[in-house]
Amino acid sequence: MARFDRYLLSQLLALFGFFSLVLVLVYWINRAVGLFDQLIGDGQSALVFLEISLLTLPNVIRIVLPVSAFAATIYVTNRLTQDGELVVMQATGFSAFRLARPVVYFGLCVMAMILMLSHVIVPVSRTMMTERTAEIGANVTAKLLVDGQFMHPTDGITLYIRDITERGELMDVFLSDERAETTKTTYTARSALLVRSDSGPKLVMFDGMSQSIVLATGRLSVTHFGDFTYDLGGLISFTPREGRRIEELSTLELLIPTPALLVETKASVAQLLAEGHGRFSQAMLAPAAALIGFAALLLGAFSRFGLWRQILGAIVLLIVVQMVNNAATAGSVTDPRLWPIVYLAPLGGMAMAASMLWVAQRPRRRHQAGPVGPHEGATP
Repeated sequence: MARFDRYLLSQLLALFGFFSLVLVLVYWINRAVGLFDQLIGDGQSALVFLEISLLTLPNVIRIVLPVSAFAATIYVTNRLTQDGELVVMQATGFSAFRLARPVVYFGLCVMAMILMLSHVIVPVSRTMMTERTAEIGANVTAKLLVDGQFMHPTDGITLYIRDITERGELMDVFLSDERAETTKTTYTARSALLVRSDSGPKLVMFDGMSQSIVLATGRLSVTHFGDFTYDLGGLISFTPREGRRIEELSTLELLIPTPALLVETKASVAQLLAEGHGRFSQAMLAPAAALIGFAALLLGAFSRFGLWRQILGAIVLLIVVQMVNNAATAGSVTDPRLWPIVYLAPLGGMAMAASMLWVAQRPRRRHQAGPVGPHEGATP
């Protein structure tokens, strides 16, 4: 690799790391706020929140990498133009396509990162997150064992626990069951334990009483007990996991769907093919975005005030590419024969960049190729 290529590539990678860090943090924090409220509201610990948040990071990184590549290319190209370095390289005879070579290397590096994320890391993290979420949903302890609060795990049920000891013993338990239309039952116990069984979780209460009132007549029945078992299985609405989602499948399974896989995911062949090829097209957006940013700024003349018009034009072109990508993705899921259209956005972006690079070097070519006659420009 030539010295200029190494220099420009190092600049691009350094700024790419900075922009990626900033964008990932912004995107992740924005999503983590809602996740924090949901998990902490369900009684989960901060460690569970941290674990789920870390499992969402690979997908977040995959989404922001093309944008980071575009931002890094714009910043570096604008700075090198203002400092005159690109102008010097152009004056030494470097064509626009030659100047874009390190940008291609940079785009391929980012593309390799996204391919690794899309085909390996993201599916594995999605699988782990789905399994962990299912465990959390089935964890009745986190949903019910909250002391000092009135909880309503389902309609008609109110539960209150004054304190939970270090051994897991529940002190001063109050349980109100109003699900029956004709009666209302209230249980109070001095202590209780939450145990698991094959049929679901059970609440074993000790030294308490049960008060049942018939709503039609107002008759009250009181029963004292030494121990009493209350079935909590019906209080927790938990839907068992039936099969994998599309995001959890490997790329090979997506590209070669089987009838059993269609039944498991409840998806169509078109959806599986669109997801499989979309993983490749998403990675190809990185070099396309980098080349669009570089080629658009190369169209501008040298200016100490920056290349703001070219920067805005590059942003508009990137938005157009993303709109085409969204439309192609939506169209590809309607027919399994339309999967090639998912590549329209990255290929179209690369074609835009190549066209701008060709236009950027045309003036210099005309200057070099236009012969001057012996009497041209002479004073009569």
